[in-house]
Amino acid sequence: MNIFRILKNDSWIKPFLHKYRKSLILALILGFITFFCAGALMFNSGYLISRSASLPENILLVYVPIVLTRAFGISRPVFKYLERLTSHNWVLKMTSELRLKLYQVLEKDAVFFKNDYQTGDILGLLSEDIDHIQNLYLRTVFPTIIAWLLYIFIVIGLGYFSLWFALVMLLLFAVVIFVLPLWSVVINGARQEQQKQMRNQLYTELTDNVLGISDWIFSQRNLQYTEKHVQHEKKLRKVTQEIRNFNHTRNFIAQLIFCMIAVALLLWTSRYFPGNHGGQANWIAAFVLVIFPLIDAFAPLSDSAQETNIYKDSLLRFNQLQNKQQVKVETLQNQAKLDTPYTIEIKHLDFRYTDGDKLIIEDLNLKIAGGEKLAILGRSGSGKSTLANLIRGDRRPTRGTVELNQQETALLGDDISNYIGVIHQTPYLFNTSIRNNLSIGDESASEQRLWDVLERVGLKQLVAALPEQLDTLVDEAGLRFSGGERHRLALARILLKDVPIIILDEPTVSLDPVTEQELIETFIKELHGKTLIWITHHLQGLSLMDRVVFLEDGRLQMSGDPQKLAETSAHYRKLLAIDHGI
Repeated sequence: MNIFRILKNDSWIKPFLHKYRKSLILALILGFITFFCAGALMFNSGYLISRSASLPENILLVYVPIVLTRAFGISRPVFKYLERLTSHNWVLKMTSELRLKLYQVLEKDAVFFKNDYQTGDILGLLSEDIDHIQNLYLRTVFPTIIAWLLYIFIVIGLGYFSLWFALVMLLLFAVVIFVLPLWSVVINGARQEQQKQMRNQLYTELTDNVLGISDWIFSQRNLQYTEKHVQHEKKLRKVTQEIRNFNHTRNFIAQLIFCMIAVALLLWTSRYFPGNHGGQANWIAAFVLVIFPLIDAFAPLSDSAQETNIYKDSLLRFNQLQNKQQVKVETLQNQAKLDTPYTIEIKHLDFRYTDGDKLIIEDLNLKIAGGEKLAILGRSGSGKSTLANLIRGDRRPTRGTVELNQQETALLGDDISNYIGVIHQTPYLFNTSIRNNLSIGDESASEQRLWDVLERVGLKQLVAALPEQLDTLVDEAGLRFSGGERHRLALARILLKDVPIIILDEPTVSLDPVTEQELIETFIKELHGKTLIWITHHLQGLSLMDRVVFLEDGRLQMSGDPQKLAETSAHYRKLLAIDHGI
């Protein structure tokens, strides 16, 4: 009943039911005809065998059943093919438009999607939920409606011969069509929902752990990570095995009921169509054999019903996504153009990923003046990178505001890229030419300007020595370049974009000390006059910054000029000593 309530208020699937209603009705009719032909084939075959064995006095008595058997034998695969073609065409049209709608919703406000979902959730939504919606119709809606139509047809047909026997079949078939599916929903449906949640959890944890694999290795906890993943896989296998065991038991009960139906038909036809050789006795095999192809129509109903919990969860996720995105997209309208000087102000900032989680950042107040060079220090997990995402508007605060010239950065949408640029720890280079990789910063940049920025970042001689120079292809992720060279190419993009505020998110963490110092000096020189926010846990090069702030468990613990802090703060001097290995 839950899934029907969700479908009633659904804004994702219902529009396609109306749009493609003719194809939907045609698929259901063809499905009914397919099973009707299968049953009619066995009915005619049973009658033909019995009649032929009784030495018919006229060949015409078996000629008509022979023709009908041939006709139904040909019709069954033809209609089955047409039904599959129509139903799959309907479903594929619907899911293709559903995917397009999903991508359009995500694209409108992609940065805010991360506020409510982790990367693993996004993968679960894209990889599983679309398939679940597709299976909702192919494996549940179509088979269930077709089985109900056959159920009504069978009961009415038997009622023509015997009302009391039609009532007996009404009850026996009801067990297969209603009781066993309901039992499956109550018992196994919950297990399947648990299975899906565990898979989504594995998506999330595996994605997060792979992205942070270096932290596991550096902390020498890689075996702990492997053991944790194995335990989760073991729990998933246990639930999967419980589902299989229940299915085996339920299917065995269903087969017993079908056996009872076949025996009941045999006994009823023996009494209703008495006779020895020929005559009405020829109908006994016809009625009994007709039940066997209909098993294919009724047997899958229990499996289909128990999966409705999974479909319900997928429908909820889609509709919740739509509602959240509509609210957020409306807040991005009519933003004014910002003018210099650019000041960032953080007021009473709190942030947690989801309700119930601990605060990553708590009551943070910070003001960054235009042109200031600020270093944000802190241990891994102290909230540095989260703060960088909040400053750029990639995440929205749980409480408080992050403002750029009195405008919330989270409400600037795509315009934020005109004011704030980011150089990450591992800058990504695309599998295309150096020219195209640089032109991401400014598509209209002339060739001379490209050479100018390469010279500024110290890569002009390297690129000029390559066989095709700017048109040299870059390997996927820029693997042909060293770490320092990739960072210099990322800096060249930033220089082409010419944004006033630059965030350096631990860009030197994997470099050797000499390359690190050279790169820091290049950043400071080439980004002179711009606001520079350097996220780091390494103290090398901090003397070149105007101010240093230190985050500890999401709180601002220390702030000041690096030279003065070295003179007045024992804690800062201790950090310097640790960083220098003293």
